[in-house]
Amino acid sequence: MRCILPNVTLALDDETYRTARIFAAQHNQSVSALVRDYLRTLSTPSRSPEDETAALFAALDAGTGSFSAAQRLTREEANERPR
Repeated sequence: MRCILPNVTLALDDETYRTARIFAAQHNQSVSALVRDYLRTLSTPSRSPEDETAALFAALDAGTGSFSAAQRLTREEANERPR
């Protein structure tokens, strides 16, 4: 039996989206996978949602200072998946 997954649309400012794309690419994931994994952690009792939110933003903020235009990913690079 195939499970149909609902789609969720998010509105993000350019800087947040760019940072999320870079973070995701560095971890061989998509932004969708990052968000999905984060939302799954909300149902885990090990840490509070506030702790998870803080961890997510800390991870995204960690990459902010080291970005330059020369490092910008092409669309193909951003969407590339390991084979």
